Amino acid sequence: MAKKMNKTQQKSVVNFDAPYRILEDGNVENVMQDNFLRYSMSVIVSRALPDIRDGLKPVHRRILHSMNENNVRSGGRTIKSARITGDVMGKYHPHGNVAIYDAMVRMAQDWQMRYPLIIGQGNFGSMDGHGAAAERYTEAKMHKHAEALLEDIEKETVDFRDNYDGSEKEPVVLPARLPNLLLNGQVGIAVGMATSIPPHNLTEVVGATKHLMDNPDAETADLLEFVKGPDFPTGGVVYGGPVLRQAYETGRGSVVVRGIAEIVEQPKGGTQIIISEIPYGLNKATFIEKIAELVTTKRITSISDIRDQTARGEVKIVIYLKKDAYPNKVLNQLYKMTPLQTSFSFNVVALVDGVQPKVLGLKEILSEFIKHRQVVIRRRTEFELRAARARAHILEGLKIAIDNIDEVIKIIRGSESSEAAQANLIERFKLSEIQARAILDMPLRRLAALERQKIEDELRELLKLIDTLEGILADPKKIDKIIHDELDESVEKFGDERRTQVINSEVGKLGDEELIPDEQVVITMTQANYVKRTLATDYRKQNRGGKGKRGVTTREEDIVEHVAALSTHDYILFFTNKGRVFRLRGYEIPAAGLGAKGTAIVNLLQLSPEETVTTMIGISKKEENGFLFMCTARGTVKKTPYSAYQNVRSTGLITIKLDDGDELKWVRLSSGGDEILISTAMGQAMRFDEANVRPMGRNSRGVRGIRLRAGDSVISMDLVRPKSEIVVVSENGYGKRTSIDQFTAHTRGGVGIRAAAVTNKTGKLVSVQTLIDGTEELLLITAGGQTIRVAAKEISKLGRATQGVRIMRMSNDDTVVSLAVVTSQPDDEEPEEGSEG
Repeated sequence: MAKKMNKTQQKSVVNFDAPYRILEDGNVENVMQDNFLRYSMSVIVSRALPDIRDGLKPVHRRILHSMNENNVRSGGRTIKSARITGDVMGKYHPHGNVAIYDAMVRMAQDWQMRYPLIIGQGNFGSMDGHGAAAERYTEAKMHKHAEALLEDIEKETVDFRDNYDGSEKEPVVLPARLPNLLLNGQVGIAVGMATSIPPHNLTEVVGATKHLMDNPDAETADLLEFVKGPDFPTGGVVYGGPVLRQAYETGRGSVVVRGIAEIVEQPKGGTQIIISEIPYGLNKATFIEKIAELVTTKRITSISDIRDQTARGEVKIVIYLKKDAYPNKVLNQLYKMTPLQTSFSFNVVALVDGVQPKVLGLKEILSEFIKHRQVVIRRRTEFELRAARARAHILEGLKIAIDNIDEVIKIIRGSESSEAAQANLIERFKLSEIQARAILDMPLRRLAALERQKIEDELRELLKLIDTLEGILADPKKIDKIIHDELDESVEKFGDERRTQVINSEVGKLGDEELIPDEQVVITMTQANYVKRTLATDYRKQNRGGKGKRGVTTREEDIVEHVAALSTHDYILFFTNKGRVFRLRGYEIPAAGLGAKGTAIVNLLQLSPEETVTTMIGISKKEENGFLFMCTARGTVKKTPYSAYQNVRSTGLITIKLDDGDELKWVRLSSGGDEILISTAMGQAMRFDEANVRPMGRNSRGVRGIRLRAGDSVISMDLVRPKSEIVVVSENGYGKRTSIDQFTAHTRGGVGIRAAAVTNKTGKLVSVQTLIDGTEELLLITAGGQTIRVAAKEISKLGRATQGVRIMRMSNDDTVVSLAVVTSQPDDEEPEEGSEG
């Protein structure tokens, strides 16, 4: 039974230095805390974290040291990997040959290491996640990059310590001519902490190191003029910006990394996406399996085939697309749904002074490396100085002996033994024991005149060297100059071009906009507020007088009322009869075919009871300036800056204060200097300058725009420009073009002048809109859902008081209800049976 301990003894229950453990009384919590602390520090210092000075973990350092000791260098032949791992395990790293071999394999993989430290021969794995062949089958030797880390280790530049059993000595750190921590990066998981450091370009890192040596007060921003960002061995693109700068400032951060993909049109038709670079650390086989899974589950529907054509280290993944695919959309889907776009997290944790784990920024890493190199150069210089002084000391003794050779020979011949001769020489010429021994060991050939001259020349050169070395030790600037020169030599020897592109802007998660192709569409909405999106190219152009084609299926007594031509990425502003406005993107309107009814707008907008959309306009997503000019059913007009609508809530915004019984009907985006044309069903038109209406806030009422006669109503409001034309369309399919110059401008608030002759034949006017240059096309839609698309230039140009010509032929009970002006498309004309002209 163990004897009772005092309080002092209880504080240290466990003694790992003892040959065995003794069971003793103590606090379990303290024992566990002490043991876990020792274990965690052992993992942190001895296994998982790299040293900031040479950028290596202990296992990597031991592998390279063992290969250096066994002279397995880049200029020699390779030897069996099993021989290397066995020597490392037996002498320095008793943690199993599997861990050692895995570490050595990674140092040889050029897709893992930006500057490989091992040259492997045989199967050392692949980017597809295939492991290396067994160590008995592969061979290896050191790379020149590793030799740069070991350079001058024999000159006492670093400290050595006992190995695990005290039978060998191993280096605490390598001399490291280059900042390997940044060049190759590191990844490791310790107890309670981890490290994740990306690789970098040697030329850039050396440039930043030299700049910091010349300017110790330089900030991280100054160093980033040289270090553009990570430089992964697999290439790719890094999106930097503020996030990347923060990572280099603090040692923590996350940046987006993308692979390199190119959309290629094939000569015989079809499109391919060719991926030539993938993000760092990505398993290529797993990546391809992920794409195949997305295709199988129909999350991506436009891919017909995937082929991996990677060969000789050059990545090439070919993705074949279907004929109706949108390549940019598929590529963005790959970025969003697969690791083709991923993130790399900076967590720059390394050991400072070999024992203290610390989170480090770019400047701190380079500063610690510079201090390490200064120590290495100083210790190397001191070693060389000692060696030079020792050799000069011997040469001085030899020179004395040669100058007094006859007397030296006489003393040696007269001495009874070599010890006596040594003592006599020391007494006679005041030599040291080392000098006397060197004289006794001197071969007779050194007595020749030529050999004597060599001794004198060597001594002279050594004295110069000693003077140079003493000068280096006396002046820190000379040490820095040596570091400068060695860094330049390394750049000349190992420097290469950057592989990873760095874009100084952030890229976030891919939204719907990036997954939807930017294309021209037509948005239609019925009087019952059913809305749909259709490709503009689906409306095939026809000659004037054609019958048209079915464009929408409506409910009984429902008619198409609103049409807008825009891009899928543009905004659509929906204005309601209650004076509210809502906003959607073009792609947010559900797509449907020409014959489809569409989706009820109440499913997209938060409308109140009895609230309907009365007008909608498309506005470019880049639009920032201008005004929204409004007109109500009773002819009240108002102008509000568009900037007031930059942030439209999902619940909508109030845009105009309405009188009882009035409704908001028309809204146009104006510049502030346009002219307005308000038209009525009975053929009256009022043209006035927009400047006559002052800008107002969203909640204001507005002013009178046109005075209506009994039985008349406003049918349209549009912007006009000098020298332009307007197109007039009536409900029975008649229309014409008229020069705007025929409409004299008046002061707002009048009854206007005649715009067209309204008769029983033509019916009331449906719409009056502006043509900018006459190259536009008109899209007419009837109450029965028929549509026709006609080139504006095919419509006759007539005077104000005329009826116009037939544009669209309809059945007796059908009428035109809506007109939209769309951009001309390069579709082939296809006259239909019964067309005129």
